[in-house]
Parts: sequence; structure tokens; C-alpha cells
Amino acid sequence: MPINIYNQTENKNIRIVWLSDGDWELPSQIDTFEKWLIENEIKLPKGSYVADIGFGLRKDACGGGGAVTLKMMEIMLRVGMELYLSEYPDGDENS
Repeated sequence: MPINIYNQTENKNIRIVWLSDGDWELPSQIDTFEKWLIENEIKLPKGSYVADIGFGLRKDACGGGGAVTLKMMEIMLRVGMELYLSEYPDGDENS
């Protein structure tokens, strides 16, 4: 499910974009999401959006990872976007 960005309307969610299909690594997903936000901010009128990032556990992880930057947070605040982080124990096995 990597990155699903959608607009929440009264009774349904309308998908805007699906990013990083097949990529379950949080650091690269955050990078892709940041680039998308910067490129698409002007196309998003103030609303009620969700960016749901589905990521898997990294077997060789020993610290580090993705960082949500201040610029990302500012853009999300301006457009009205919440960030959900959905952890999946087997990541790429769920795709």
C-alpha cells in the first residue's frame, strides 16, 4: 500500500495519487512524498487530505530512517493534510 494520498469528503475518500508502489522502505517513501508535496502544493486547494504511508520493518535497520521535514509539515498544514504511518510486519510480502 505504500503511499496513498486522498481527499476526505463527507462520506467517501477520493484518491489523488498512489506513490512508491512496491516500495516498503520508509526512508525512500518519505523522500518521494516530500518531492511530490513540493511539486504539487499549488495544485491542492485547502481541504481535508490524508497521506497514508504503508511501510514494512527493515530487517537490517539499526537506526536512522525517514525524517518529516519542517518544509513538509508547513505544506501539509497549509493544504490541510494529515499524515498516517501504517506499519506492516512483512512489508513487501503484503504487496
